[in-house]
Amino acid sequence: MSKKPGLTVLAGPTAVGKGTVSTYIRDNYPEVWLSVSATTRAARPGEKDGVHYFFKSAEEFDSLVADGELLEWAVVHGHNRYGTLRSTVDAAIADGKSVLLEIDLQGARQVKAAVPDANFVFLAPPSWDEMVRRLVGRGTETAEEQQRRLETAKLELAAEPEFDHTVINDDVRRAADELVSLMGLTPHQR
Repeated sequence: MSKKPGLTVLAGPTAVGKGTVSTYIRDNYPEVWLSVSATTRAARPGEKDGVHYFFKSAEEFDSLVADGELLEWAVVHGHNRYGTLRSTVDAAIADGKSVLLEIDLQGARQVKAAVPDANFVFLAPPSWDEMVRRLVGRGTETAEEQQRRLETAKLELAAEPEFDHTVINDDVRRAADELVSLMGLTPHQR
């Protein structure tokens, strides 16, 4: 299946490995343009504006929302806002690049409303037990937070039929290669 360069949205439940798969693609497929989000959070040491994020004041972000300049946006952890700038995505597509957005389910739904002909890919775990193992194995959340994320993951998994394609993340390289193929690009021979 070959598609012209355009927009592909990657979403899926918590702990499924969206960030790991997109990092693999960034490191191994320079022909894929990964979107850089705008955020209201402060830059951390070493982060560069326009490279890691587009750092915006609350007022600037409000203007982007009001002017319809974001494909999607959300408040994360009840404080900072993150969003995808329509202008950067449009410019990359106009340059003939294949664009990948790695976002949450809420963001994917917003993009679907704005760009219904984009390619929507759901990243799924190989099994529920494996997803639980990955979440618990990270050791970055309390038991209560893990339980809350797993309850959310059940709802997120139910959204799979909203997507054009499903990729099972049973192996990062294999999942990344399948995603790149769904984007209309040729996976690298290894």
